[in-house]
Amino acid sequence: MRSPKWLRDEIILCLDLYLNHNGNKIQKNDPKVAELSDTLNKLPIVSNKVEFEKFRNENGVIMKLGNFKQWDPTYIGKGLGGGSKLDEEVFNEFFNQRELLGELAKGIKSLTNNEEISSEIREMDEDEESNDRKEGKVLYKYHRYRERNSKVIEDKKKQFVKENGSLYCENCGFNYSKVYGKIGDGFIEAHHIVPLHKLDGETKTTEKDLILLCANCHRMIHKVDDLDLSKIKIN
Repeated sequence: MRSPKWLRDEIILCLDLYLNHNGNKIQKNDPKVAELSDTLNKLPIVSNKVEFEKFRNENGVIMKLGNFKQWDPTYIGKGLGGGSKLDEEVFNEFFNQRELLGELAKGIKSLTNNEEISSEIREMDEDEESNDRKEGKVLYKYHRYRERNSKVIEDKKKQFVKENGSLYCENCGFNYSKVYGKIGDGFIEAHHIVPLHKLDGETKTTEKDLILLCANCHRMIHKVDDLDLSKIKIN
């Protein structure tokens, strides 16, 4: 069976190797190729990889690196050709953002190699936003996972009530209790404001990392096409 189409996370990891580690000269026997192949096989976002005998093997990594050459203005030659529209899109997106690309790749690999976090990400359901995030699914799903840390969220809500008298959306001011009465008491959602490319699986979420939002504002912020969610204007 042919391996499934490459996902954005996988392309980000390969492009990082290509752009930040002299990838247009890497050969199959380079240990970085084997290391990347191993990481690709561990990613907690492809559920059916065991069905494919050659899933993301070293040959596949080398071919992907070869695909990138056709869009590389610094490469003298034609490259392998082929590749996908997503390959080209990601290449053009990060060709001049190599530091950011490196941070994303580092975060994806760090979370993938953390067995506990990787297991949590693997169990999380897909949603509309996770399929479209420029940071890839791994970092976005971990972002959502941190938003569900009930202990720190409860502490944030208690502190907010202590300082402001009640719970309300920090963006639009919507107050569930005032609109819905008793059933709205205590209801609010938490949004993790640390940029996704800064997540590493090691730093614990604190109250300062969260803002409280109504469901509408939270959903809209998740739909914003912005690699740095902390830049979103909060009134």
